[in-house]
Amino acid sequence: MHILISADMEGATGVTWTDDVRPGTEQWQRFRRLFTQDVNACVAGLYAGGATRVLVNEAHSSQRNLLLEDLDERARLLTGRHKPLSMMQGIDSGVDGVVFLGYHAGAGVEGVLSHTYLENSITGVWLDGVPASEGRLNAALAAEHGVPVLLVTGDDQTCVDASDYAPSAAMAPVKECVSRYAAICLPPPGAQALIGAQAERGMAAAGRIEGAVGAHHIEVEFDAAHLAAATAVIPTVEQLDVRRVGFDAPSMTEAMKCFKVVTAIAGGAVQGIYG
Repeated sequence: MHILISADMEGATGVTWTDDVRPGTEQWQRFRRLFTQDVNACVAGLYAGGATRVLVNEAHSSQRNLLLEDLDERARLLTGRHKPLSMMQGIDSGVDGVVFLGYHAGAGVEGVLSHTYLENSITGVWLDGVPASEGRLNAALAAEHGVPVLLVTGDDQTCVDASDYAPSAAMAPVKECVSRYAAICLPPPGAQALIGAQAERGMAAAGRIEGAVGAHHIEVEFDAAHLAAATAVIPTVEQLDVRRVGFDAPSMTEAMKCFKVVTAIAGGAVQGIYG
């Protein structure tokens, strides 16, 4: 059983504000260790449940956050940016299940550090008319490859979201959202015990099924008009309203590649404190 862990950081144990996840800060250095411990707890649980190989794909920001020297020796680490499938790199390598570790709620809703790809410029994303977090987008990509979502970890709002797009997945809520920048957190030993137990439980659903490739429509709403205008120059992307763009793609793989370009162009169009 070959399992992929897509490891984001905003939903890691104890994380509640910007500096906890911003590379280079003192807080980030602290939470890199806790993030790595969450991953190790997950790896241990997956192996206890029957996994034979585990690939951890770094999915946060610079995608160079986990401490390789502290990683469980049974895992392999895919680290660094500019991967074709970004957060889901490796989903097309014959894996039998995927874990969404350290995930968060989507843009425009309650949740600790809630956002979708861009931290504060996107106010909403819709996949085929349904509000979509990173988790929902990535689950649709996993389904295209016939890979079940085994476990989702993050705050309670993340798990509520996941119960809709991955209802059979195990859940590990390591904190309870109070606001975007506040949470009631489990101490690391309790959070990691929960992650490990739920990872072992989630392995019961491991095993590839037949994938389903189909067309998808994505819409993205920004907090400023110029970001919609900037992204509408991308071929296939249409400006639908002053702050909203949309596009169609023949598969979820192609949809995510286009979405990645949209967010890159929008991120590059942000100008200082005015956005």
